[in-house]
Amino acid sequence: MLEPERSEPELTAGIRRGERRALAKAITLMESSRADDDRRAAALLESLPAPDEPALRVAISGPPGAGKSTLIETLGLRAVASGLRTAVLTIDPSSRRSGGSILGDKTRMPRLSAHPLAFIRPSAAGTTLGGVGRRTRETMTLLEAAGYGLILVETVGVGQSETEVDGMVDLFVLVLLPNAGDELQGIKRGIMELAGLILINKADGVFTQAAELTHAQVSAALPLLHREKNDAGWQPRVLMVSALEERGIDQTLEALRTFQRQMTANGALAKKRLRQASGWMWDRVHDGLRQRFLADPAVQRLAAELEPQVRRGEVGAVMAAERMLRVLDGSGNGNHVGNH
Repeated sequence: MLEPERSEPELTAGIRRGERRALAKAITLMESSRADDDRRAAALLESLPAPDEPALRVAISGPPGAGKSTLIETLGLRAVASGLRTAVLTIDPSSRRSGGSILGDKTRMPRLSAHPLAFIRPSAAGTTLGGVGRRTRETMTLLEAAGYGLILVETVGVGQSETEVDGMVDLFVLVLLPNAGDELQGIKRGIMELAGLILINKADGVFTQAAELTHAQVSAALPLLHREKNDAGWQPRVLMVSALEERGIDQTLEALRTFQRQMTANGALAKKRLRQASGWMWDRVHDGLRQRFLADPAVQRLAAELEPQVRRGEVGAVMAAERMLRVLDGSGNGNHVGNH
């Protein structure tokens, strides 16, 4: 028997009590692309009180094979062992053909998944760029309201748009491999500039010497980067860690706590959140405009007419796009967007 759908007040009450089922249902509501669910989700967000103590939001990025999932599980286990409620949002890449996603990160963190103080939620990136899901910001807000003090966001991977996640979190952590010293040119400069903490993972066994060399190279490269001083007073750090042997994990957790204490004390964290709120507003506006535009009957009729013509080469893509956009000002076929 299916559980009856909960109202926004019921979800709000459940989230404030830290109920995992209510939290999971609320996140599903946030991720829905239905217009009525979007309105419900917005109402739910507005009903949530500000947390007594804001969580520390941390993005963890890095190239494939850097061991992000293992590192996050090890770090998460150390955090919950200290009594810190920890949530992990894992973003899986979506297929451009089917739109599907494996959502396998949760299976790679079995020990953390089973801990009562941890919450792991896999999400598909979908068409969203920046290494994050469509509603990552909203989900973090729900987790904060539910009392999670540490929120770790494992992004899709290193790419040009990966830096977008920095507009959603307090701290950007970059995970590198022991041989990354030779690959620094291949890592986007923007990511290196944004990273407040760089972890050289897999610093164990035969890779120890390579890790030490990479640590020295990355440490030397950091001062050469023209890092924007958004995080006033915080100097980026480079640490060697081994998720496999659980070395450097305590130092990493302490670095996160030091960052939060320092940036909270000087007010920089609160200012950064306010800047991010402005970006969040415009992202919601852009997303809403796109949804309403594509849902407009006039746009749908014109798209059904033009897309086959573009595929046959009878109409250019630019001209077809311009004709569809003219619907916005009423100069194309049909009514204005939103006038149904």
